[in-house]
Amino acid sequence: MKRDRIVILPVEERQGSMATDPIVKELNAIITRRWDVAPGLAIFRVETDDDLFEFTAGQFCVLGLPPSAPRVPNAEPETPKEDDRMRRMIRRAYSIASSSRAREYLEFYVTLVASGEFTPRLFALREGDRIWVGPKATGLFTLEGVPREKAVYLLSTGTGLAPYMSMLRAEFAHQGSKRGVVIANGARYSWDLGYRAELEAIARVNPLFTYIPSITRPQGDTTWAGVLGYIQDQIVDGRLERASGVPLVPAQAHVFLCGNPAMIETVTTLLKERGFAEWSKRTPEGQIHTEKYW
Repeated sequence: MKRDRIVILPVEERQGSMATDPIVKELNAIITRRWDVAPGLAIFRVETDDDLFEFTAGQFCVLGLPPSAPRVPNAEPETPKEDDRMRRMIRRAYSIASSSRAREYLEFYVTLVASGEFTPRLFALREGDRIWVGPKATGLFTLEGVPREKAVYLLSTGTGLAPYMSMLRAEFAHQGSKRGVVIANGARYSWDLGYRAELEAIARVNPLFTYIPSITRPQGDTTWAGVLGYIQDQIVDGRLERASGVPLVPAQAHVFLCGNPAMIETVTTLLKERGFAEWSKRTPEGQIHTEKYW
């Protein structure tokens, strides 16, 4: 069953409540493109007023909107906030999906959280509307430190795919990388598989790249003929390795995990049973890299 359609107010109604808000003056970027992947799931392309900061593929930055920004009307009701909080910019961190080589814009892959503060406002925006972008990107969820000869498994659920799109576009698509790259992205339904057409196109022309999309609710998506089940199940029964042809062993691969914390915890346990270790600045010899989305 598909999610309810997201209702977008006309521009006059969306922007009217912001007219007298002083925080609006801080908005420093514009939404130039918006793609609605599915109800409650969208890709936003943003251009900053000033020169774009440099970043490494896999990093994140902060987006912001004023509390006075309109919300999609079918979001859950907000609890009234104290006056001092209402004067502050609402800020949230998002992984960058665009290539670090793209100097004109940033791209973000976002899920609407109906009970949230930020995304109901973000999803009310259309092309041409303004937003705030923080001054820098940060994060250690990158390919820096991964030996060039090692294959990489980039495993994700939902919008956890975003940093991998940046990596793929920057590190692999433009550099002719010789290592094996596996992107496995799980979603509830096939229409929730963002960037699917782009990834399938890359897989057709690059024999070193494998794209494995999967869904977990086939009873509501009867036309899907692809992989079923959770990513952790695909590891246990060997489907992931068979589909990619890349041995899932620490001597040959690094594994990146992004998205649902339950998936990350389960897969991390499975990988440790195979001899993998978690990567950190203190343990750079590790092969498991994680980024939890909530």
